[in-house]
Amino acid sequence: MTEMHDYIVVGGGPGGCPVANRLSVDGRTTVCLLEAGGDNKHATVRVPLLLIANVPKKNGFNWAFDTVPQKGLNGRIGYQPRGKGMGGSSAINALVYMRGHPGDYDEWEAMGCPGWGYRDVLPLFRKSEHNEVFRDAFHGQGGELNVAALRTDNRYHKLLTDMLRQAGLRETDPNGAEQEGYSVAQVMQKNGERCSSANAFIEPIQATRKNLTVHLNTQATRIVFEGKRAVGVEVVQQGQARTIRARKEVILAAGALQTPQLLQLSGVGRAADLKPLGIPIVHDLPEVGYQLSDHPDFILGYQIPDADGLLGLSPKGLFGLWGQWGRYKREQRGMFTSNFAEINGFMRLTPRSPRPEVQYEFVVGLAIDHARKLEPRHGLSCHILCLRPKSRGSVKLQSARWQDAPLIDPNFLDHPDDVREMVEGAKRVDRIVKGSREIGPRIKKDLFTADCRSDADWEAVIRARADTNYHPVGTCRMGTDDRAVVDARSLKVNGLQGLRVSDASVMPAITGGNTTAPTVLISEKCAEFVLAEARASASPVHAAAMVS
Repeated sequence: MTEMHDYIVVGGGPGGCPVANRLSVDGRTTVCLLEAGGDNKHATVRVPLLLIANVPKKNGFNWAFDTVPQKGLNGRIGYQPRGKGMGGSSAINALVYMRGHPGDYDEWEAMGCPGWGYRDVLPLFRKSEHNEVFRDAFHGQGGELNVAALRTDNRYHKLLTDMLRQAGLRETDPNGAEQEGYSVAQVMQKNGERCSSANAFIEPIQATRKNLTVHLNTQATRIVFEGKRAVGVEVVQQGQARTIRARKEVILAAGALQTPQLLQLSGVGRAADLKPLGIPIVHDLPEVGYQLSDHPDFILGYQIPDADGLLGLSPKGLFGLWGQWGRYKREQRGMFTSNFAEINGFMRLTPRSPRPEVQYEFVVGLAIDHARKLEPRHGLSCHILCLRPKSRGSVKLQSARWQDAPLIDPNFLDHPDDVREMVEGAKRVDRIVKGSREIGPRIKKDLFTADCRSDADWEAVIRARADTNYHPVGTCRMGTDDRAVVDARSLKVNGLQGLRVSDASVMPAITGGNTTAPTVLISEKCAEFVLAEARASASPVHAAAMVS
């Protein structure tokens, strides 16, 4: 017998878990959540610091994609770690809860996305959030996603915040009234453990909601269509291919790289790209996989020989970590609760800038090549992000085989404005660090930028070392124009029936900050759209039950 559910959600990350939770509240509605990976309850996922075991390599928790050679990065191949398993990338990321600037959402609205302005989305951010620190009009309590203060008790918090304050910057809540400034990171943790989207939205309800089916280690390979209507998903589970049917809808939440890949494998995309691969065209939708946007990231690195607060693989550092592990097991505090990027900040490059152009993230260790190179030396790093890059890239198929990774081209630093903003941001932060009485005298060596004298020098080193900050978005852009992939008023895929998208691929412009929280927002919004349509079409008794 063919397995059938009302709704099939493809992807157990921040785009899929919230919508699966919300749709399964009504016990008469059956929901199936498909996840290609496992349950992600392993210690390397649960313990924040141990993300360093998963980010650098391909394993059961990380797809670990490569990009195509990047002409803006001197032809280098970039790296795109993406979470695999329940929680998706929220199971391996740096846990930062960051919504972006309010103006980002007003920009979405102005770009043709009615109902996505900041006044519209703030209640949904609050709905999903339980913030342990802030109780005000900008934050929520009682939501599923736990947001907490860091529990590392690291003395570098004070050193770095004193340094930034003395440079004329101010401490803010970046998710509150004013983004520009600095803060100790707000993290998606609970009692010192990671709070992924799966921990928040699925684990607490999975045992009691019998109408919610979660299939792990189940790879979606193709959307099944009857005419222009999505009616199911072909999957491979335990080596066997089968089809799971949807009575009502299929909701794609596989992320900005794999949602367009699945659409293209299913015959939805640019016909000129798909026909040469022998893929039958279901719907010619030219922008699927295009308009990829991601935050380019350059890392400043300073060797500081201090094993008390700064990570490193020295004998003293390893001995200290052993003691910290004991503390973590006793108290759920200390270095093993670190998200690495412990101090975050935003800066405008000119007084006329309506929003910050640059984000900086101080890391209590030397971050080199996505932790694929482990450093014995102790030190401090700072990520410099271009928040609103103008460069655009793409995600395309390399073959008609679902087993083959997509061709990912972020097209980093293609636009000269992106380079200019990164150069200026890096120079400013470098001056703050070296000129401070807190950090400057501690620096033994500037690892990457000691010889930079001119803007040309800075550009050269940035092009030689920059890569992603892990925030791909925009490959199934929403809008109300004829070039949009999904309709902003429903997140339905244009030209098709029974198919929506609920992940970062729908963003019409990248948000100014980390992208997990905005993806949760998109999932909440998708659930609202689905439930509103269900109420409109239901009998009065059924509609009343759904409202309650």
